[in-house]
Formats: sequence, C-alpha cells, structure tokens
Amino acid sequence: MTAVESRTGLLDADLVRGKVFSGGWTTSHGGTAEITEPATGQALITVGLADRHDIRSAAALAAARQPAWAATPAVERAAVLRRAAQLLTDHRAEVARWLVREGGAVPGKADAEVGSTVDELWVASSLPTHPHGHLLPADRGQRSTARRVPLGVVGVISPWNFPLLLATRAVAPALALGNAVVLKPDVNTPVAGGLLLAAVFEQAGLPAGVLHVLPGDAGPGAALTTDPDIAMIAFTGSTAVGRQVGAAAGGALKRMSLELGGNNALIVLDDADVVAASSAGAFGSFFHQGQVCMTAGRHIVLADVADEYLDRLTQRAAALRVGDPWTTDADLGPLINERQLRRVDQIVRDTVAAGATLHTGGTHEELFYRPTVLGGVSTDMPAWTEEVFGPVAPVVVVRDEDEAVAVANNTDYGLVAAVQTGDVARGAALAERLTTAIVHVNAQTIDDNAYVPFGGRGGSGNGSRYGALHSWDEFTQWRWLTSRDVPAAYPF
Repeated sequence: MTAVESRTGLLDADLVRGKVFSGGWTTSHGGTAEITEPATGQALITVGLADRHDIRSAAALAAARQPAWAATPAVERAAVLRRAAQLLTDHRAEVARWLVREGGAVPGKADAEVGSTVDELWVASSLPTHPHGHLLPADRGQRSTARRVPLGVVGVISPWNFPLLLATRAVAPALALGNAVVLKPDVNTPVAGGLLLAAVFEQAGLPAGVLHVLPGDAGPGAALTTDPDIAMIAFTGSTAVGRQVGAAAGGALKRMSLELGGNNALIVLDDADVVAASSAGAFGSFFHQGQVCMTAGRHIVLADVADEYLDRLTQRAAALRVGDPWTTDADLGPLINERQLRRVDQIVRDTVAAGATLHTGGTHEELFYRPTVLGGVSTDMPAWTEEVFGPVAPVVVVRDEDEAVAVANNTDYGLVAAVQTGDVARGAALAERLTTAIVHVNAQTIDDNAYVPFGGRGGSGNGSRYGALHSWDEFTQWRWLTSRDVPAAYPF
C-alpha cells in the first residue's frame, strides 16, 4: 500500500503519479523516479522528473502569468496565502506522515516542521497589505515616489532535510509579494518538498501557471539558475553546491539568496550547568540524525568541566533509540540515503584513525547510524573541519575562554553558535566575539522561526535573510517614478 492511496487528502495518487506540476499536473520530459522510504526501502510513490526543457517551459509560462498575479489586489493575494495556511493545518497529519516516511523524520520533528510551515504561510499572508513605498521630496510641479515591485519569476532550489519548511519560506513570501515561482525540490523528498505545496496552492486558488514544482537533480537545477526568465535564485543547500549556483547566477546578473551549510560551535564554559549543557549538546548534535545546517558540529569545552561533559554527553547518546520512525518510538530515524551514510561513516572512521577516541556509536545497521561521541579530537581532524551532516558530536577541550573563541572562529562557516554558562552577561559578552550571524546563550544551536532575520555569513551564506519583513528585501526591488504636470524645458 502506498502512502497516497487515499483520495480524500491533499494528494490524489492517480493524479500525481508520474507527474510534475506546471500549469497543472502534467507529464515531464525527464522521466520518472520511484521514491522509497529510507527506513524500509518500501516504494511510496512514483513522481515525474524535470529536465532542462521542462524548466524552460515552466519559466516562460511563469513569466507570462506573473504580471496578472502581481496586478491582483493585495487582499486577494493575501487570501490565497491564508487559505493555504488553513489547508495545511487541516491536513497536518497527512503532511507529517510524508515527512516521516519520505524524509526519515521522527513524528515530533515532522509535526514541528508542519507547524513552522503554517507560521511561514500566515506571516507571508500579511505581506501584500504592508505599505510598500515612499513619497519623496520633489520640485514644484513634480511628484516623486519610490515603491517596491516584484522581481518577476523566482527560482527556488530546496533541500531534503527540512523539505516542506525550507521550500515554503521562499515560495510563500515570493508569491505573496507578486512574483511567480519555479520550485525545484530535491529528488530525495519531492512530495514533502514540493508536490504537497503544489496541491495546497492549487486548492487555495492560486492561478494556474504562477507556481511550478519540478523535482529533479543537478541538471534542471543548473538550467533554472541560468534561465533568462528567472530573475532570482533562492538556494538552500551545501556550501559546495551554493558556490556553483552563485557563480552561475552571478554570471547571469541574477539576484541570489544563498543559505548554505554550517559547522556550528557549542561552547561550554567552566561555570556552566553541565547537566543542562550536555542535554543541549545532545539535542544540537543528534536532532534529525544531525541532518540540519544548524547542528552542533563542534563541541568546545573548557578543561575544568570537560570530563564530566564528555561522560554525560556519552550517556545521553548511548540511551537514544534508533529505528523506524513510522513504526517505533525512535528518537532518531534513518539517514536520508546510502551515499550520506557512507560519508558520515567514513568521516568517523578517518577521525578515529587520526587519534580521536570513540566514546559511543560509530556503528550502523542499514541507514540507521548510532549517535556518536568523539573525544580527544584536535582541530585538524575530519569530524572537526567538515560539516558531517550526521549524528556525530566531536569534542575539543580548551584551556580558557580566549582559546574557545579562537577555536570557534577558526572556520569558513558563519551560521550559528551557542554558549552554555552560569553567567548570562558573560555569555552575551562572548557572543560579541564570535563570527556567526546567530548566537544563542544557554540554548543549543538549532532554532528558527518565521519572524527572525535568519541567515548566515561567510561560507554559510551571502548575507541574505529570511523572515517577516526581511522578505521585502529579498523578493522585491525598488522602482523610482517621477511625473510632472507639464513637460520640463532643457538646455539642449
């Protein structure tokens, strides 16, 4: 039995099978892919795959339909977003089921992702009715205004780890502000990452041709990045691929939002509550199998509390349950695919071979990788220098606060850091010395919502920000308009 046999939910199996969404549910030119459940290998659904010809057709249709959508009264655009939020709320269980079975999420993560996505839709629904311009000083007989206008067609390339949320945080505000969108979700999670959104917006009354959902691999992604009808690329994914996207889109003089990887530090000071710190460290490293850009990938612990912290972190890791999130009460589900499993396992093996101590974990059954704690780590070992994207917690011991800051800042990434301390003022002062875009004091590294300026710096992003009012900066551009009562006279 597939996960989409019911015709009472958002997705009709017969309608969606083997299709993409572009001006309606249609057959694509890139063939099809059978989507399987990472936990079991069971086939869930067959979806259509896009190729460059599908991207070209979708971008052209989107460009043709965008002006009418932009001209739609603001209250009507807002209403579409509100209906989408309500539809997602009404079908919350169905959507969460896809996040569990297609993406390997545990139910708690899936439910939280749906809730955050609903928030994104509600926040986006407020954008069309915000003031969107200025009355500027002008000469006598002249009027001068500046107002924000849509970019045109926004291309969105979204990842598999939070597929619904990380697609919606770009798609929803872009649509709300009058753009058309071509979304390419990752081929690992095409349903949760895109086809469910297509169904939601279709039922919410979004005009045909304004949103396109075209699953695919790097080929259609590259075509989207360089397509002449695409005005902007919103990419979320690895730093390595982000550099390629940035180079291609920059060569075409497109606007870019690049939200990339992270190798985030969790710093434990010598006055920290070690019990609380180890809990934060375990959640930060092992939530969703460590497959989060905000994962605590580097634990930096002052020597006075290092032994206790390592012991407690190891105990927490060893107690976590790993299994099928659909049929068991697992704390961790499977890694997304065999390729990711091999990469995580190799990094752990290479780090142990380089002299690190394996305190727990380092083993796997099929795609289920045990939460792993590594002690005796130095700053040149693979688990420290690379973004592992798996349930691995490497721990480095430092002498004092100054060394902690130096070690934390010794990275190309700049997304998020966390500080555990018994003195909030001390933590806030240390935060000012860290070269990350986000810092949390007495919390772990994973946090986001629809209202904050979320984004990274350095190897973690190009300075763009998602969230609330920042969407105006990302998905619109300024237009200056002057008009005179009578034509002006000039000396030529």
